[in-house]
Amino acid sequence: MSLTNRNITIGATFALLGFSDYPELQAPLFLVFLAMYSFSIAGNLGMMVIIKVNPKLHTPMYFFLSHLSFVDFCYSSIIAPKMLVNLLAEDRTISFSGCMVQFFLFCTFVVTELILFAVMAYDRFMAICNPLLYTVAMSQRLCAMLVVMSYAWGVTCSLTLTCSAVKLSFRSFNSINHFFCELSSLISLSYSDSYLSQLLLFTVAAFNEVITLLVILTSYVFIVVTTLKMQSAGGHRKAFSTCASHLTAISIFHGTILFLYCVPNSTTSRHTVKVASVFYTVVIPMLNPLIYSLRNKDVKDTVSKLMKAKLYSH
Repeated sequence: MSLTNRNITIGATFALLGFSDYPELQAPLFLVFLAMYSFSIAGNLGMMVIIKVNPKLHTPMYFFLSHLSFVDFCYSSIIAPKMLVNLLAEDRTISFSGCMVQFFLFCTFVVTELILFAVMAYDRFMAICNPLLYTVAMSQRLCAMLVVMSYAWGVTCSLTLTCSAVKLSFRSFNSINHFFCELSSLISLSYSDSYLSQLLLFTVAAFNEVITLLVILTSYVFIVVTTLKMQSAGGHRKAFSTCASHLTAISIFHGTILFLYCVPNSTTSRHTVKVASVFYTVVIPMLNPLIYSLRNKDVKDTVSKLMKAKLYSH
């Protein structure tokens, strides 16, 4: 890339078109997304507080769940505020550096969430298939290492993809037909050769999706086999209730990502992509605390105790 092209790219501006095709829906969408985002923030921060204050929840499963809540809080906060502002503001622009930072942070936390779901599936496998070895095998040290590795892999993948995007050439002003700096939309705007960036994006995304799904499916195959061997109906019920929340969250998250892979790249499909993207940037971070708390007696007991303590303090 020549120095002139490099200077143009660094000074490039991007307009996030978002939902500007539907001006009459801007205000209603703002209210809906604001409600979702507020609920997401309250739910995820609440889940982190609940896990911290209840000693009964100081187990590997809840340790991973608190990090899942933190990741959901982070990546929804990277996307939603800018999306909300753009629904009301006339100026929807974002600088090249702002765009790169937004993508880097978003990608880091989404990949981390993918890995955390696989780690949580392995944790359930150990708890149900090797209950006698569980406390020894899932030590605090191993749990901390698994979480650190999840974040480290998220940063590595994100850094790789961001570096490939930084090398692309862009015009001084660009319109992104999306509500955030999503990499495939950025690549399509570049006037330089983007083959390597596209290949890298596909490779990283496919590798993460396939590996995490393999870990999850293998873990649950062993869980199902072990559960079927259990004699008591109570054992079946306990194993199912332990895994139901996790399976629901995984199905929604992976289902949305796989759906995005299947959408053909056409003008009409951009609306479908935007709707699906809203789902995994705003809706899923809001749903996860609900999924994990509604089926969980310990979480519900902690919430009721906290509410009673607050009432008595007044």
